[in-house]
Amino acid sequence: MHPLDSLNQEIIQCRKCPRLVEWREEVARVKRKAYKDQEYWGRPVPGFGDPKARVLVVGLAPGAHGSNRTGRQFTGDASGDFLFPALHRAGFANQPDAESRDDGLVLKDMYITASGRCAPPDNKPTPAELNTCQPYLERELQILQPKVIVCLGKIAFDRILKIFALRNLKFSHDTIHAVASSFLIPHPSSLICSYHPSQQNTLTGKLTVEMFDEVWKKAKALLKK
Repeated sequence: MHPLDSLNQEIIQCRKCPRLVEWREEVARVKRKAYKDQEYWGRPVPGFGDPKARVLVVGLAPGAHGSNRTGRQFTGDASGDFLFPALHRAGFANQPDAESRDDGLVLKDMYITASGRCAPPDNKPTPAELNTCQPYLERELQILQPKVIVCLGKIAFDRILKIFALRNLKFSHDTIHAVASSFLIPHPSSLICSYHPSQQNTLTGKLTVEMFDEVWKKAKALLKK
């Protein structure tokens, strides 16, 4: 078994945060009316993608009726509807749509994960909950040893800073930071900041299609260096 598969099995079985366990399971039981005939995942959502990926994408946490329903990162919600077309245009995904775990989506040279693995109330995991989840992200970094890390949103950015003990770096969209080699990644890597593709950002124009495409163009360019 690949180390990522083993790790994902461990993630799926996690029940370390009582508040999150209660919330994710309640949402899966009650359901949203539009999805009342669907079986919700209702568990921690593992990462997915190319096990040889050189690009690691880090998001915030599963959406209550998105990933918590489908069981795959950014799948079945508005954020994914914005993310995957961009990844398809950049050549990281074989298709622009992400609806379910068996929809045929394949990522190339990319692995997608999150700072928190369970859907939190109001989309706000607590610092303690994120700390509890952090070892999973550290192990993904250690297994993949990515050349490029893309943080979608400030919470993901702050979590990566915490892991690598980076200081005096500010979150700014489409900014690249250098990350020195460490015990997790034994070679220098690059950290790219992006606004999160949430509706709050995309519908207000804070994050446009053109702005998002630039992020993935930079990621592709860094892979060639």
